[in-house]
Amino acid sequence: MKIAIIYHSESGNTQRMADLIRDGCLNVREIEPRCMPVDSIDEAFVVESAAIILGAPTYEGTCSWQMKKYLDTGPKGLSGKLGGVFVSQNWPGGGGASFAEMTIIAAMLVHGMLVYSGGISVGTPYLHFGAVSRKAPQEDLYRERCIKLGENIASKATELFGNK
Repeated sequence: MKIAIIYHSESGNTQRMADLIRDGCLNVREIEPRCMPVDSIDEAFVVESAAIILGAPTYEGTCSWQMKKYLDTGPKGLSGKLGGVFVSQNWPGGGGASFAEMTIIAAMLVHGMLVYSGGISVGTPYLHFGAVSRKAPQEDLYRERCIKLGENIASKATELFGNK
């Protein structure tokens, strides 16, 4: 089963999160995850994917304009797919990450996606809306959140869609 991990990253922080999320997906059998920057998307892979995980840095309390542009300009292959989100931020608090995640989640819902994180029901670390990291995920908690998101999305996609 294919899972597309689409991200925007200026400094490499969000890209590192995407790589860890891919690693988490690989902890589930028969999953083929692929990371791709938002400016270089393999549309055929996205269309064939059962799940799509989107990530961006947090800017001014929302996601980057590059991710927003992708979501606002008719991306192909999102409808009916399982979706997850992740964001990086410069500070450990402040609330911007939640708004950035909700911006991406709102777009996913508008595009007909099913949004999932596992929340607090699938064990620790808790994900709430998705995975959040302060800068690059160097601390254990931030790395574990990314891996957990990948595992949760891959497991739920397998549960919902079987092994297609």
